[in-house]
Amino acid sequence: MSDPNLPTPEQLNQRLQEFLRTSFGQSAPPPAQPGTVETGEVATEPQKAHPVFEFPFAPREIKRHLDRFVIKQDDAKKVLSIAVCDHYHHAQFAATLSPEESLRIEYAKQNVILIGPTGVGKTYLVKHIAELIGVPFVKADATKFSETGYVGGDVEDLVRELVQKADGDINLAQYGIIYIDEIDKIASSGETPGRDVSGRGVQTTLLKLMEETDVPLRSANDLQSQLQAAMEFQKKGRVTRESLNTRHILFIVSGAFDKLEARIAKRIRQAQIGFGAEPPEVLEGSALLRRAETRDFVDYGLEPEFIGRLPVRVVCDPLKKEDLYEILKRSEGSIIRQYERAFRAYGVEVFFEDDALREIAARAAEEHTGARGLLTTCEQIFRDFKFELPGSGVASFTVTPDLIARPAETLAELLRAGHAEREKAQRAIVAEFAERFSAEHGVDITFEEQAVERILTRSEAENLGVREFCERAFKDYQFGLTLIKRNSGRIDFSLPPRAVDDPDGVLSEWVVASYRKNEE
Repeated sequence: MSDPNLPTPEQLNQRLQEFLRTSFGQSAPPPAQPGTVETGEVATEPQKAHPVFEFPFAPREIKRHLDRFVIKQDDAKKVLSIAVCDHYHHAQFAATLSPEESLRIEYAKQNVILIGPTGVGKTYLVKHIAELIGVPFVKADATKFSETGYVGGDVEDLVRELVQKADGDINLAQYGIIYIDEIDKIASSGETPGRDVSGRGVQTTLLKLMEETDVPLRSANDLQSQLQAAMEFQKKGRVTRESLNTRHILFIVSGAFDKLEARIAKRIRQAQIGFGAEPPEVLEGSALLRRAETRDFVDYGLEPEFIGRLPVRVVCDPLKKEDLYEILKRSEGSIIRQYERAFRAYGVEVFFEDDALREIAARAAEEHTGARGLLTTCEQIFRDFKFELPGSGVASFTVTPDLIARPAETLAELLRAGHAEREKAQRAIVAEFAERFSAEHGVDITFEEQAVERILTRSEAENLGVREFCERAFKDYQFGLTLIKRNSGRIDFSLPPRAVDDPDGVLSEWVVASYRKNEE
């Protein structure tokens, strides 16, 4: 939406000319183009022919794909799969027609409203549908928008972001999916008279986008876009304004809709009052939300025109601990896969027992945040493990119910065992260094036990690897020991602890002693 107080590209061009003239004593007039420079004509980008949109999927195939990532929510998967197929099959058919013929086809766009508590997979469903289809996907929270775009975002920016996600491909962007979460937050409160002005304005703007409108790809509120337009006008004498039609963009909105259940229950009770009325039906939770009607959303605070643009209504069920266990165990997007990769990056393999996964799920269920509770629970359990295990010598560990019940004690035990394994590996490195040195330089060196311990202590204190410490400490020994061998014929050397702390001093003493022996 444009604002009359903002300068037009022509006005920006004039100001740029004045700035150049006053700052540098010159200006850069645009090249003469009849009918454009003098009149400031705005050229509209001609519509480009686009290839036929390909959509080879059936509802069952989409649901099968969603089953890989989202646990439960079978009704939501079916409804979404059907709505998406109907929408894109129509878009596919319309793409084969001329623009005039496609406009004559009557079609009610199946925008979707998802209802359900946080963490039940609403965003995940939409994201993986978009990935399967291969169209750009944009997600935003309704609370970030305002009617004007000055105090918050401009809803039309969502359409422009589709073009960015499509790498500038407008033909692909016109088939994108826009997902808006927390849509219930722009509804007016039923307890206060009137409607929230900002929320109502956002709803009004959104419903225009959801039906069909042309959105300019350059925002009137974006200074950078206006400067680009001014530079284009200065260079070409005209401004090309591209736009994107929202006819084939699928809009999906979602929200938790707290207290909507109470409104539906009240309406049902009122309908069942009177003589001859049947006993009231006891419904709660998602079963009650499935009985929602348009008037319930209007009473909640959504505009009738707005909720009318969302004919497909989907209810997502809350997740129980059994569902959370299934997410951990079977979902391809399980948080467990993330933790396995995180530990593997530190050289640590982690394994999960089934009983441990059930315990994690039970704890996450107590958070009452759906699948998000899994991340919260895992972070609390494994935070210290991520901090302490890297570099500790622990190569692997298994997550058991006992580890979850006693994480600090289990970590301490792992670190003790890891320290022993690490020391064993470091001692092997010292021995390997001695063997390699002896083979390369024709001498036989060994380290006394206390010298080995000193190497381990010094390398850790100086934050060096054991091999790196040995190579740095004994870098001159190949020359010194070779000299000793030539002077005295000695080839066996046992390095004491003092050689670790003062390698040059010990080597000098040995070299001097070899000269004396040679003189004798």
